[in-house]
Amino acid sequence: MRPQTIQIYLPFGDPQGIRVAEITTRTVQVFDVPRSEIAAFFAMPEANQVAVYYLFGDEAEDRRTQCYIGQTNAVRQRFKDHLAQKAFWSRALIAVSRTNTQTDTHARYLEWRSIQRGYEASRYALENGNAGSRPHTPAPLQAECEEIFETIGTLLATLGFPLFQPLATAAPKSTDLTVYCQRRGADAKGIYSSDGLTVFKGSTCASDPTPKATDKNLRDRRTRLLKEGTLAIEDHAIVFTRDTHFKTPSGAADVVLFTSTNGWTEWKTETGMTLGEATGRGVNTGEGGQ
Repeated sequence: MRPQTIQIYLPFGDPQGIRVAEITTRTVQVFDVPRSEIAAFFAMPEANQVAVYYLFGDEAEDRRTQCYIGQTNAVRQRFKDHLAQKAFWSRALIAVSRTNTQTDTHARYLEWRSIQRGYEASRYALENGNAGSRPHTPAPLQAECEEIFETIGTLLATLGFPLFQPLATAAPKSTDLTVYCQRRGADAKGIYSSDGLTVFKGSTCASDPTPKATDKNLRDRRTRLLKEGTLAIEDHAIVFTRDTHFKTPSGAADVVLFTSTNGWTEWKTETGMTLGEATGRGVNTGEGGQ
């Protein structure tokens, strides 16, 4: 990690609309394009370029966001197919060369590398079947592609899509906190970091909702997590089958305890201090359960 200067340009002045990100000393640009504004992107010259691209679905409260990774030598035509055939995505992040010098070989390598790293990080649910085979790339071109890939990863994360960054469990920082949630028969362990709380694989959840009315969204959330395999029933217990990231402590605690919670008080350190106390956040965070 090193200091870098990143420029974000708003071609139409709307911070929620099309955004263009670049590291000022490099040739890669990433266009962040809402699906509703894809026609405006089609009118730009970059829509005619070779590109590697990333389609992201709406952010979900309870599970990894869907992502599809692809490459093309004609963005406009390829995206006409995606508009017709892929309903899940709401934003497209499209990486092109400012100098229009990327080739099909660059794009194929970057697609393969992106899928490989996306699966390794396991932060998003990839819609790609698998990483495929590594395309033949001469050593000098591979070195160039790796630099481009590093830049794309930094720009994606800056725009809010850390596709290649491993979960905190895989690369903990000194500021991360190991925390526990142990109530209602649940025995969960996780790590709290700057981007949320990751529940460890093997953590167990409360089996039944509380006697009082439990929010329908939470019931649906637990059902989806079981259906997709993030949770599984093992020896009469409901267990996390993989490290699972939640944007907030309350979202994680809701799923673990099967009831509406305040995650800042439910998650505790090994010494019994609440997460709110340990982080100086207190109790009244105004946080929603995500």
